[in-house]
Amino acid sequence: MKHEITRLEAQALLEKYIKKHENLYHLRESEVIMRALARHFHEDEELWGISGLLHDLDWEEIGDDWNKHGSRTVEILHENGYEILELEQAILSHVEEMGHLQNKRTSKLDFALAAAESISGFIVAAALVRPEKFTGMSVKSITKKLKDKSFAAKVNRQFIDDIAKTGMDRAVFIQIALDAVSAIQKEIGF
Repeated sequence: MKHEITRLEAQALLEKYIKKHENLYHLRESEVIMRALARHFHEDEELWGISGLLHDLDWEEIGDDWNKHGSRTVEILHENGYEILELEQAILSHVEEMGHLQNKRTSKLDFALAAAESISGFIVAAALVRPEKFTGMSVKSITKKLKDKSFAAKVNRQFIDDIAKTGMDRAVFIQIALDAVSAIQKEIGF
């Protein structure tokens, strides 16, 4: 088993398991947010970026069987010769089933991944309802939308708020995420 994975190897897994553009976009958005967070925290940018890129690798395979989400991604990694415990823990701890986490989030990486993948979808949803899309979008406008529980109702706001458990202020987190996703807006279809 390999205990590291390169960005190129992670991309090959994506191409093998993910076919829908919207899923590829979400994974890419999560990757760029995680890379930006890693730079902010002076953490391993490759590991953090790849955690964002691969966290939903099983999404298209599991269908509606949420009991397999996360754990199937870990199985896929093992089937392809990878065993990276820190990555596996982060992937398993971003999954919530019936109000409970599969694995307890304990590390900065765990909290960052859960927050990043949650805010990525929220930012895109906010851009979709704005005529000017990302132009002029601010921390204030995202924060206001987060208060509206009916907007992007499936987004776990607690996971976003839990970024505080990394020592980061939520407004700083939102700005980092907004800058990261805005930088790839053309790549994700805007």
